Amino acid sequence: MTWSTLLDNLENGSQRAASQDEHGNWHANVEVKEGILAAFRAGQNTEYPGGFVDKDNLAPRGFSADDAVRMVPGGSSVRRGAYVAPGTIIMPPAYVNIGAYIDSGTMVDSHALVGSCAQIGKNVHLSAAVQIGGVLEPVGASPVVVEDDAFIGAGCVLVEGVVVKQGAVLAPGVRLSASIPVYDCVNERTLEKGEAIPPFAIVIPGSRPASSDWAKAQGLSMSCALIVKYRDEQSDASLELEEVLR
Repeated sequence: MTWSTLLDNLENGSQRAASQDEHGNWHANVEVKEGILAAFRAGQNTEYPGGFVDKDNLAPRGFSADDAVRMVPGGSSVRRGAYVAPGTIIMPPAYVNIGAYIDSGTMVDSHALVGSCAQIGKNVHLSAAVQIGGVLEPVGASPVVVEDDAFIGAGCVLVEGVVVKQGAVLAPGVRLSASIPVYDCVNERTLEKGEAIPPFAIVIPGSRPASSDWAKAQGLSMSCALIVKYRDEQSDASLELEEVLR
């Protein structure tokens, strides 16, 4: 398959940069990521209207009314090779990078980034200034995944292959990466490194004492995340979050 055909398939949703196995675990599609890298190597820098310079084969996508995607004017861009399902709303300015997948009914709010190969489910709310990191290299690394019906609060940062399971709610300012611990205060356990945020968890920003004696003496603390509650499938994400944060 040529990289051109691959990019077409990514845009129509017939191929994805990651897939879910029968146990619900996500895995990178190495062949897809290798194809995206091949497209970068094949392209030549060219000038686009407005003073932009990028690869000549990776021009921003255009949409028509038939696509049923509402991309509001004001500086947003969806790069070639990204899938955006009907019913998606993109508020300006926002950016969706190559290989990303955004399913139907999702809101991408202002100043949000959906990084390369990130996988966003149905009816997800990505609030203002949310940063979903891209994971293109190494090709075997799984991308950031946000599953159906999740609510990601303003200013959240998700990087390094973090997975947020169905219906989870992240309060504004939560930062998740491979090195930031997550404490489940409901079940009194610490999530394993790389473990997904559980379904319907409500997560808020937290802090923990720094480990060294000197840091403790200075009263220093480090970032963490706290699961403080679990919602049920019928509860409203925004109302649950408001209640927790009061």
